[in-house]
Amino acid sequence: MLKGISSLISPELLKVLMEMGHSDEIVLADGNFPAASHAQRLIRCDGHGIPDLLEAILPLFPLDSYVDHPVALMAVMPGDPVETPIWDDYRRIVSRYHPADQPFEEVERFAFYELAKQAYAIVSTGERALYANLILKKGVVTP
Repeated sequence: MLKGISSLISPELLKVLMEMGHSDEIVLADGNFPAASHAQRLIRCDGHGIPDLLEAILPLFPLDSYVDHPVALMAVMPGDPVETPIWDDYRRIVSRYHPADQPFEEVERFAFYELAKQAYAIVSTGERALYANLILKKGVVTP
């Protein structure tokens, strides 16, 4: 255990967050996402929801301020009537740590899968909300 670091951040996740450099990406994947088949590095966070993990990660993890949208959401498929209230939670959490007006972009499902394959790591969670996947692009820590 360490002081000041959420107990949701496992040693493996902390190591990956430290290894990542500017513009590297990490996927926070819901329970339905094909994480094992897409990941270069897979981190298991079963039983945890993405909002709680996002709240634990963002105090440690700068989002990229050199791009328009350092956070990508998996867009709802056309014609799918699913609502995405979890996105409001994401916006609320991200706004506390990243000052940009519109840090989010929506990425078509299959394009999102391709981005995920290139991500530094995928965090597989127990999140049950649909279309709850997101990609975070790492920024720089300034003095």
